[in-house]
Amino acid sequence: MGERTTLTASDGFTLNAYRAVPEGKVRGGVVVIQEVWGLNTWIRSVVDRYAQHGFLAIAPAMFDRIEFGYESDNYGPEQFVVIGELMKRFNPQTALLDVKAAVDAAAEAGKVGITGYCFGGAISWRAAHHGLGLSAASGYYGGGVPNYIDLAPTIPLEMHFGDQDTGIPLEQIEALKARHPDVPIYTYAAGHGFCNSERQVTFDVDACTKASARTLEFFRKHVG
Repeated sequence: MGERTTLTASDGFTLNAYRAVPEGKVRGGVVVIQEVWGLNTWIRSVVDRYAQHGFLAIAPAMFDRIEFGYESDNYGPEQFVVIGELMKRFNPQTALLDVKAAVDAAAEAGKVGITGYCFGGAISWRAAHHGLGLSAASGYYGGGVPNYIDLAPTIPLEMHFGDQDTGIPLEQIEALKARHPDVPIYTYAAGHGFCNSERQVTFDVDACTKASARTLEFFRKHVG
């Protein structure tokens, strides 16, 4: 359904993206922020799924400033070595420029929501703090909670976590709830990465179905 495209950020940097346009009436736009594997098979399928639900969906390639064209379907331990090196050079400030470029592109459909998974879940929270022209954010198992717990969202925001996620301790999730009592923060009987159907070792269909339904309802309320 979707197609490869490019975006240009406000500083002139051109990055890769994946875009899907719905058939029929368009509800609004959705920006999808990748996991640490780039615009791989699963993230492209997420973009396609949002288009099937009536949203113009765009996923920017968030690591293009570090390694242009990076993406991988390798979920093995050796790939985490590559990812670790990429993350050492990741700049969250320029990353927001790339998110903003995607938001602006999606805005041709009207209001825009943002969602993201793992790395993208944390980016979704940061984007909700900065606004960036967004109308709603729904993030999934964003790690490094202490790094963004003090960032207050300026738009409607919800988050989804697995209560068996060994990388995001439950006490961090509870601290996030306590710090932001007005933000719906849902937990599911699942581990990290429970929505990635390409990773059978972590995929939990029940948790993902419930969380995805909540995100769609949230976007229909705040985006269109």
